[in-house]
Amino acid sequence: MASDGVITHRSVEVNGVRLHVAEAGPAGAPVVLLLHGFPELWYTWRHQMPALAAAGYRAVAPDMPGYGDSEAPSAGPDQYTALHIVGDLVALIDSLGQERVFVVGHDWGAIIAWSLCLFRPDRVKALVALSVPFIPRSPAVKPVDAVRALYGDDFYICSFQEPGAIEAEFKRLGTELVLRKFFADRTPGPLFIQKSGWGSPDDEVPLPSWITEEDLKYYTTQFDKSGFTGGFNYYRALNKTWELTSPWTGAEIMVPTKFTVGNLDLTYNIAGAKVFINKGGLKKFVPLLDDVVIMKDVGHFINEEKPEEISALIIGFIKKFN
Repeated sequence: MASDGVITHRSVEVNGVRLHVAEAGPAGAPVVLLLHGFPELWYTWRHQMPALAAAGYRAVAPDMPGYGDSEAPSAGPDQYTALHIVGDLVALIDSLGQERVFVVGHDWGAIIAWSLCLFRPDRVKALVALSVPFIPRSPAVKPVDAVRALYGDDFYICSFQEPGAIEAEFKRLGTELVLRKFFADRTPGPLFIQKSGWGSPDDEVPLPSWITEEDLKYYTTQFDKSGFTGGFNYYRALNKTWELTSPWTGAEIMVPTKFTVGNLDLTYNIAGAKVFINKGGLKKFVPLLDDVVIMKDVGHFINEEKPEEISALIIGFIKKFN
């Protein structure tokens, strides 16, 4: 592993699953575990990793289970619950020879990071969560059922539930176009994806300024190889996670935390999110919340759209806990 910001790659076996891990920074430095979301890879952290290495940290960014060059759990969606994925991350932390690490998560990576802090706060020094706030478990309604009641069957989380259907639609459109549509979307509201008819394969979707054709080519090559099912399975396990996590109903996140989100992010504009984030709801469940940063005119892929600002935010926060 290089100490000069050069990113190196290796495989790590955790709980019988082989994870691909990208790393940068000196071997003995404090570890920052970087967790990506959907539809991304370790590569989402390509800007932050050299910045963290230059600041004296060891950046560790896995392809999450089921993504990229990491293996997919063999038994389907039920092995993608928060308990399973957190178990893999605890094993990864062990393999790094670390008792405690800093954690940064975006999108699904943030959801898993919150769960890691909920289940094993003893393994996390501090958390930086991007885009997705902590969502307290409702004892009354399952999460997929809740969003279906709000937005209907074409809301993207609902569209992803039926195995095979959305895979076929994405195959019809082609991996590159699907990724273009995700990366280019800046609609500050619910994302609707029809299980059939989500546009035409001939659609032309220009890339936003923060991602290059070369970046897109890497993402496309990796998703062409792995498919999207691994990513969908995190959504398909949402209700199973809800069933398994009833002991944590009402539990607080007892880890020092910083949260940031773009004001154009679909997650910030979902029903009730702004009030929960800004009016004390998040602070109630995350008592050690440092502050909330709302970035103006920024969409969902915040760490890629504003790489320097996010790198500075991460480093500025975690250095308090070295």
